[in-house]
Amino acid sequence: MDPREQWSGNVLDRARGALIGCAFGDALGAGYEFTYPAPSDEIGMIGGGIGPFAPGEWTDDTSMAIAVARAAHSGLDLRAAAGLDAVAAGFLDWLRSEPKDIGNQTARVLHEAGPDAASMARRASAITGLKGGNGSLMRTAAIGLAYLHDPEGCADAAALVSDLTHDDERAREACQIWSSAIRHAVLTGTLDGARAYLDGVAGSTRSYWSPLFDQAETGSPADFASNGWVVHALQTAWWAITTTDAGAPTHAHEAMERAVRAGRDTDTTAAITGMLVGARWGASSLPDDLVAMLHGWPGLTAVDLGDLAEGIVASTR
Repeated sequence: MDPREQWSGNVLDRARGALIGCAFGDALGAGYEFTYPAPSDEIGMIGGGIGPFAPGEWTDDTSMAIAVARAAHSGLDLRAAAGLDAVAAGFLDWLRSEPKDIGNQTARVLHEAGPDAASMARRASAITGLKGGNGSLMRTAAIGLAYLHDPEGCADAAALVSDLTHDDERAREACQIWSSAIRHAVLTGTLDGARAYLDGVAGSTRSYWSPLFDQAETGSPADFASNGWVVHALQTAWWAITTTDAGAPTHAHEAMERAVRAGRDTDTTAAITGMLVGARWGASSLPDDLVAMLHGWPGLTAVDLGDLAEGIVASTR
């Protein structure tokens, strides 16, 4: 029996949506990075940006998410040395491709890390100063898929994968929240997972993040404008998701456009948004013509991302 047969078609569609949604938001935001689109501006997959990227081409956000996804697809446990080593090797393989864009903090780690996860995490921990960038949150799409049966494992894996490049408490927590929300969305078709995760964790984490979710739901992008920081990046995504009509069939696409309109780190905030709304609504909710444009490292398309997602689900823990 094909292992995927244990899951309904809706679950598989939502699993595909997590990875394809990440790439969709990433490519949608790529051409607007470090700008602030006007309300009257049409948002499209225009390419350009700091890459410059081709129309429909994803950036480092999705490329690094693919490195995680490929390790999970191979059936490796992302909490164990072999699984983390595979993720680290994927990051370095991508780095050798001479990417068009790479985050400053990630570059500092990857350029000086050894070939395995332990050396990479040590390099990340040695960095001083501010190191809570959004670069680990942007690559969480596959982690929820890999632990559909195991909520604790999902949170543990999210923390360890984050630590490879971002030795920061808030980055670690943000990845745990978002990976858990993606897992929940794939299984249930709802957006309740982020709040449910916070309800079940230690009081210090809950007391820090719950008011920030409240602020995102009632505030504006000006309240979390430094969205290169992981906290404001998560708030921007949650704002885009919760202030868009969640009852509309076009919610996923519209939420990603809204993240782009928030400005600044538009590819990353839209990718973070896209992976969760994609997991909620499924790949089938996204416009076919725009999905068909998606492409990027390592020579993949949206079809490949969907197949990768289904393969992860087939070997899920």
